Order: sequence, then structure tokens, then C-alpha cells
Amino acid sequence: MTSVRLHIAGPVAELRLDNAAKLNCFTVEMLGQLSSHLEVIEARPEVRAVIVIGEGDRAFCSGADINAWGGLSPAEFARNWVRGGHRIFDRLARLSKPSIAALNGHAFGGGLELAAACDIRLITPKATIALPEAGVGIVPGWSGSQRLVRLIPEGMVKEMALFGRRIGAERLLACGFVAEIAEDVRATAQEIAQKAAALSPRATEITKAMIHAGQGEDSAALIEALGSAAIAASDDRQEGVTAFQGKRKPEFPGT
Repeated sequence: MTSVRLHIAGPVAELRLDNAAKLNCFTVEMLGQLSSHLEVIEARPEVRAVIVIGEGDRAFCSGADINAWGGLSPAEFARNWVRGGHRIFDRLARLSKPSIAALNGHAFGGGLELAAACDIRLITPKATIALPEAGVGIVPGWSGSQRLVRLIPEGMVKEMALFGRRIGAERLLACGFVAEIAEDVRATAQEIAQKAAALSPRATEITKAMIHAGQGEDSAALIEALGSAAIAASDDRQEGVTAFQGKRKPEFPGT
């Protein structure tokens, strides 16, 4: 049975794609499970960092299972599969906790887009990335043509998407797409996650949002979130709540 498994150990949550027989490619069920797990992680304040990894040692994720979308109508494909997956990956990108993609093997198509939605990436020496969508008559649909070009050079994205080439670990390290090449990416990811867990969770959350806003990622939501946080700490907010509960006219102190 294919699945995305969630394991929480202390301050670190691990999301593991388990469809090893098909190189951990995404099914409809796995997308739904990923979405549900992200909601759980967001609601658990004790979770301070997240690791995303694939089962086995052949692939991190080979993309989307063609059998999952091949029979969909054009409307279903665009509305449900593409837009639905995009929303879930956006949820991962905007998670308040820092996330690490541990590329224990190849990351193709949707798998590469999943890795791009994480904050940093680690990779094994022999793993490669690719955007093979044009080979089956489709285009990147889960942010491959958008978020990815903010992380690696445009020419490299075109090299994969337009020419069908794979990019190896050394080039990815050189351009900054991956933070480290490691034989045991899970162990390295755990070490990095534990260090992140020791930092101020509020500071890392706000810093992550500020960095994203600087890159045009969800800047409108950040403005409202920071404004709401500022007003929540004010005496005016407390007076407004107290007056409403006491059924009287508020007298705002302006502080």
C-alpha cells in the first residue's frame, strides 16, 4: 500500500514517501495524506523542524504516478490534480517550521517540485534531478516553472525541462540548490533538524516568512500576519475584547 507516513520524535517530524516499487511516485491518496500530515505538523507547537524523505535508496520521489492522472479529463486534470497538488506544495513551502528535503535518491518532476518547496535540500552523491514532463506530453504543474527558477539558474531549469537532461549532485551544490552532499542524508538531516529545533521557534517562523516575502512568496499574508501580531500585543486590543465581553463602550488608550 502506498502512503506518506508521518513520524514525530521529540521536536522533529519526518514525512516519508512510501511507494518504493514505483520510485516513490505520488498517487492521489499520497497527496491527500501529505496535506493531512502538514495540518497536524502545523498544529503541533512541539514540532520545531521537518524532514521530507523517500523510502529506500533509489529515489526521493520520481514525480506523479501517470496512472493517477492519465485518465482524467482536461478539466479534472487542471482543476483537481494540478491545482490541488500546487496548493499542497504551497502549504509545505509556507509551513511555519523549517523543512529539510533529504534527497536519498533521484528527484524527478513532482518530486523535484516537492524538494523545492522545502527550505533546504541535502542530496546523496549519485542522485540526480530532472523535469521529464515534456517526455509524456505535459508541463511542470506543481511550481516547477515558478518556484524552481528562484532557486537555481534559469538555464538549468531549461536544460531539464526543454532538453530532458538530468543534473547531478556536484552541479546542484555549486549553484546552491542543495546545502550538502552526504552519503547518509537522513542522518545529516536529523543533525541539522536538531540544531534548528534548539533555536527560537517564533524567531525562525518570522524570519522564514520575511525571507519568503522578499522573494515574492506569500508577501500579502505576511503583512497581515505581522500587523495582526503587533495589534494582538496592544492594550487597545485587550480593551476592545474586555469592553465587548462587558457589553460596554471601549475606551482605547492608544497603546
